[in-house]
Amino acid sequence: MDILSDEIESVLFVSREVMVYQVPPRTSSSGYKAADWNVEAFLWKGRLRVLEIGSRCDIRLEDSSTGELFAQVNYAAPWSQVEPVLDSSRYFVLRVEGEGGKRAYIGMGFQERGEAFDFQVALQSVAKRTSNPSSTSSTNPSEPPKPAAPPKDYSLKEGQTFKINIPGRENKKTTPPSTSSGGVGGLFSLPPPPPPGRKR
Repeated sequence: MDILSDEIESVLFVSREVMVYQVPPRTSSSGYKAADWNVEAFLWKGRLRVLEIGSRCDIRLEDSSTGELFAQVNYAAPWSQVEPVLDSSRYFVLRVEGEGGKRAYIGMGFQERGEAFDFQVALQSVAKRTSNPSSTSSTNPSEPPKPAAPPKDYSLKEGQTFKINIPGRENKKTTPPSTSSGGVGGLFSLPPPPPPGRKR
């Protein structure tokens, strides 16, 4: 009985058309140059997909019509399976592995610089997530959430009072207003109203 894999497969990048080239031996320790290839005479042309399957990342070169696999790269640390060339942003060298662990180096090129940029961004995101698996979440999902602190009760209990001090009034004494008609100390009060029927 076949056992179905429960690993989640995510498509990180797709290019409908890339070209594959034969790569001559490296002539410099600094890297490869696309100028050393015959970019007009490619060996193969088809689709490229970058897939994230569980914790594994695969770069697959497939036939655009049938989906038949042409070559595959297992992209993993130390991330040396894909190497940009020195003289162009559209070309790369891929290290593919066949049966028995045999390795081969092939050139790969995009039609547009934008696609090449998106391809590199996808690979960088894989390297970042793999190198820092805890960066996406700072909490442990297996731990229960901590209970929230109970709210504080600021209401006055029965019989409680409180005092408010207003700045500048602590040492001032208030003088009660005079009730006499003549007034005291410059204070005055209005005379009582006249009796009914009498005009002033």
